[in-house]
Amino acid sequence: MLYLIPTPVGNLEDITLRALRVLKEVDLILAEDTRTSGLLLKHFDIHQPMLSYHKFNEHQTVHQIVERLLAGADVAVISDAGTPGISDPGFLVAREAIRAGIEVSCLPGATAFVPALVSSGLPCDKFCFEGFLPQKKGRQTRLQQLAAETRTIIFYESPHRVVKTLQQFAEVFGQDRPVAVCREISKMHEQTVRGTMQEALTHFQEHEPRGEFVIIVGGAPTTNNESKQKDRNIKKEQL
Repeated sequence: MLYLIPTPVGNLEDITLRALRVLKEVDLILAEDTRTSGLLLKHFDIHQPMLSYHKFNEHQTVHQIVERLLAGADVAVISDAGTPGISDPGFLVAREAIRAGIEVSCLPGATAFVPALVSSGLPCDKFCFEGFLPQKKGRQTRLQQLAAETRTIIFYESPHRVVKTLQQFAEVFGQDRPVAVCREISKMHEQTVRGTMQEALTHFQEHEPRGEFVIIVGGAPTTNNESKQKDRNIKKEQL
């Protein structure tokens, strides 16, 4: 069995009892950074062997891992924080395990974007997750493609690029587009800055961005024709 196990994005109490049990039972733990994961496992008195598995070596090690699974080993995949596969390694080994006929199970648990989205105050019934934008090539093109997106949009960003990213968002999405900028989810200094894109930009120009960020951008306003069509669809459903 291959297990994808979420780990806390901040508060260690966010890990589930099931996750702890599985981590103690598997034969091998694949860790994005064994030093970071080592601290987590030590805290919970887990002593299973670990193997480094990250974006720079996953293509070289995935077949070795699948062979161990086929030989009968139970393997868990964890990232430094959050759910493996969500802007972290995990997809490749899950895909190859499935192709090999191995059962794959993802445990529910911690991830950064869900609490950021739900607490943003922006619509969360429909949304699209973009994760990290390309740093250079294709970045502006992708933003232009998202300019007319009517669903709430979720981005991940590092602290040293937050101001530049918000500047680009203001240029492409408009200064008045609503946004919630969340940092340090589930940590001591957790904070959410809500308002217009310009207000959020001004805040982080005046206050140095620190920590990991999730940026929740309100969708583009729908046109009158789109609104009328939605109203007609709702009436049809009611009938």
